[in-house]
This record gives sequence, C-alpha cells and structure tokens, in this order.
Amino acid sequence: MRVADIVAHSAHFIGGEWVTSSREPIDVFNPASGEIVGHVQNGGKAEAELAIAAASEARHAWAAMTASERAGYLHRWAALIRAHQEEIAHLLTREQGKPLAESREEAEGAAMFIEWYAEEGKRAYGEMIPALARNKRIFVVPQPVGVAALITPWNYPATMVARKAAPALAAGCTIVLKPASQTPLTAVALIALAAEAGFPSGVVNLVTGKSSEIGAAFMRHPRVRKVSFTGSTEVGKLLIRQSADEVTRLSLELGGNAPFIVFPDADLDAAVAAAVGNKFENCGQMCNGINVMYVHEDVLEAFSAQVTERVSTLKVGFGWEAGVQLGPVIDHRAVEFIDALVREAVRDGAKVRIGGGALTKTPYQNGSFYAPTVLTDVTPEMRIAQEEVFGPVATIIGFKTEDEVLERANASEFGLAAYLFTRDVRRVFEVSERLEVGMVGVNSASLSVPQAPFGGIKQSGYGREGGHHGLEEFMEMKYISLTL
Repeated sequence: MRVADIVAHSAHFIGGEWVTSSREPIDVFNPASGEIVGHVQNGGKAEAELAIAAASEARHAWAAMTASERAGYLHRWAALIRAHQEEIAHLLTREQGKPLAESREEAEGAAMFIEWYAEEGKRAYGEMIPALARNKRIFVVPQPVGVAALITPWNYPATMVARKAAPALAAGCTIVLKPASQTPLTAVALIALAAEAGFPSGVVNLVTGKSSEIGAAFMRHPRVRKVSFTGSTEVGKLLIRQSADEVTRLSLELGGNAPFIVFPDADLDAAVAAAVGNKFENCGQMCNGINVMYVHEDVLEAFSAQVTERVSTLKVGFGWEAGVQLGPVIDHRAVEFIDALVREAVRDGAKVRIGGGALTKTPYQNGSFYAPTVLTDVTPEMRIAQEEVFGPVATIIGFKTEDEVLERANASEFGLAAYLFTRDVRRVFEVSERLEVGMVGVNSASLSVPQAPFGGIKQSGYGREGGHHGLEEFMEMKYISLTL
C-alpha cells in the first residue's frame, strides 16, 4: 500500500468503509507554496452521526477483548506507520510546512505513542479494598467510557492523532476522529493504515469537514461519552458549555504562555541551545513552546547575544529541501497576527535584534513565511508577552529576583508549561513547585514523551495525555460490592 494512493480519495472512514459526502470537497494547501496538495470530504452532522453510530455498535465487542488482544492491533498499526514513515513525513511536510527532519521525527513519535499504549493498556489495574464485614468483598474495576470523539489540531497532525487514539483504543473505547481542516491528509493516511492493521469494523472512524457541525454533533450525541480536544481556549470554553446537556467527559489542552526562566547560575550554553531549539521547533507553533524568555539581568546581555547569533544561522525555506530548519507558519492570517504583535511591541519600545517581519520576496512570495525574530527590551505589559505568539519570535525580558520572575510567570491566565535553568538544587524544587503550570522542564526544554502526563491548569485546560494518566482519561471506575 502506498500512502499517496490512500490519500488520493480522502474519504471519511465510517464502519470499516470509505464514505463520500455530497458537498464540494475541501482543498488542502501547502503553506510554503500556496499550492493545493489534496482534498478531503466536507462532512458535517450527518457523517458525524453515522460515525458515532458505527462506533457505538462496535464498542461492546471491542471492550470485551482482552488488553493483549487490543494490543495486537495497536502494535500492527505502529509497525505500519514505521514502514511508511518516509511517505508520511513527505505528506506531513507538504500540508503543514515543517522541515522533513521534523516530520520524520513526528511520524516516529506517533508510532512510539501507539506502541507504548499497546503495552500500558495491559496495566489498567483495578483494586480490591478491605471491607468492614467478614462476608463482604469490595472491588474497583476500570472500564472503558464508551465512544470517544477526538478533535486534533493542525500543528502536529500525526502525533496528536496517536496521543489521543492510542490510549482510547487501549482502554477499550471506540473512536471517531475529526482532524483539523488545514492538515487532514496525514490523519487520513494514519487511519488508512489502522484499517490495514485490521481493526474491527466501527472501532476506528474518521470524519473530515466542518468543525462547527461535527463538533456540535459530538457534544449533543448521547452515545459520545468522552471528547478529547486540543486547540484554542475560546473553542475549549465552548465545548465546556456544550458538554453540560449530556454531562460529557472532556479532556482539553488549550492555550499556553510558557515562560523560560534563566537564573544567573545556569549553564548558559545549555540554556541558549534549549531556548532556540524549543522556540523555533515547528516554526514556533507548539502548544508547550516558549512564549517569553525571562533572563536574570546578570546574564541578560550574554544570553540575548548568543540567542541572536544562533537564530541568525537558522535556514528558512521549503521543508522538503536539504538543510532547512524553519518552514512557514500555517497561513497568512497567522503571519498577520504575529507581525501585529511584533510591530506593537517595537512601537512600545522593544528592540529587534534580528528578523522582525514577514518574508515576501522570492522564493517566499507564495507562502506564509515569517523571519526568525529576536526581541529584547520587552516589558511584561506588552501584548506580545501576554498572548500566545505561536510563531518564530523569541521575546526576552530581564528580571532581578526569584520572587519577581515567579510573580510575572504566574500572572498569566494560562498554565500549560514552564522551563527553568539553574544549578541550585533548592531553586530546582522550590521554583518548580511555585510555578502555576501543569508541566515544568528543569535544565531542559523537552516535555512530550509517551510515559509522562502532558497537560495544563487554569485556562490551559484539564486532563492529561501520556502516562497511565492518559489511559485513565478514557476509563470509568466501577465499584462492586459482593456479599458472600
């Protein structure tokens, strides 16, 4: 099977069959060139309800399987993704824009998540609780929630499918997947490989199309017992309101504003490397990506100069070209948003060390490119320090004391991730514990691994992906009281 052939028809996958819609298909564009790279079906409420019905019909038989039986399907799926890694990577780069090296890593990451949950599903242990009477026995048994609807974003089209689908399937849930309309082709390919892996009819379903219609169908359908969403806080709040009528369980990974804190005793070279690596990965379009770099005044100028030097060496271009490290942002609307934040900051006194504008000359004229940018002399009051930039802009702010920087970092309405660099063991623990976020990276700026719980607090959402916590998101605890 060739992935290119799979994606050519790009239909919905419902009840084990490829299904088309009557509406005109949705064009999928390459953000680097502006060219159409494919089409997907423009589904809505009707297709979503068909997929929910198929998933509901399949859920009892899938849940009745042993965890080892379900693991067999997941392992086959992961193996097929690895076998088609290069094709998936090229597809991902064409529709999302990231360099091929990053796309290859993402395809491998998707396989890793699926493989890990294939095994973690075998460790969904229950409990036996001591009773108060001799003739009583108390059991707690984990069971799958049922039909799970998964709504994935455009910034990581492969790993986000795996991070949601793998724990749901391992837990014994059947799924309906709705990928982002900007990057649906990778999801189509992954679901086609799941079909080749032999998942029973109705266990894995895919619907592409209108987000508002499909999302509303998920939230209003009584058979959908779990919705997992990654996206904006605005949409997350809408889903919370819509979940009330059916009391639908939610996992929400929403906006972020991750601080990166460099204390004066830090290994500066390591901090600079980590800062640039995280900030400019995926062209800055990463939910747990650094938004503001807080650097102690004793090392502020040295850090800023080194970051600027590293950023000056980044190669911007088309993701399929050799050596490219930075591709486009997702679309022109994103370019306009990023540029508005930068211009406003400069107007208010920020200094552009490098970059600072859209790339519009040849060969970038048809794409949505923004120059890798470093801003210093930024103040916490500026909008660029308060809003999630989601682009290739490093914003640097100086600080004097530990209490000062913690107050600034915790003032954000978001609480997804934070990073700190220090050699002080006391500071490692106290600052990590005082930061109001769901995840902290200490002397590292990498957090997403299958075995650890990924997620935030405050307006960054709730629920976790990864680790046994991610499996539990798709399970209910049933208490059984037995009288002998």
